Amino acid sequence: MNETKNRTEEFQINGDEIITKLKEVLHEGNIRRIAIKNDEGKTLVDIPLTVSVVGILLAPQLAAIGAIAALVTKCTLVVEKNE
Repeated sequence: MNETKNRTEEFQINGDEIITKLKEVLHEGNIRRIAIKNDEGKTLVDIPLTVSVVGILLAPQLAAIGAIAALVTKCTLVVEKNE
């Protein structure tokens, strides 16, 4: 049986660092899901990803994330990866 294990990483970042960190994480690959939470732990954005949609569909979502970045001072970037 071919079972995939997932790992979750959390990064505490400032709002103006979201896009930079997101691009860095996406470049590493094997991303299943990305979520951005505010400093109170409330999920602002939750984006499920597959390898085929990372380049194609993420561009509009990056614009939305940029708008969120302008509104928050501190946030948590939660990244779920395949092992």
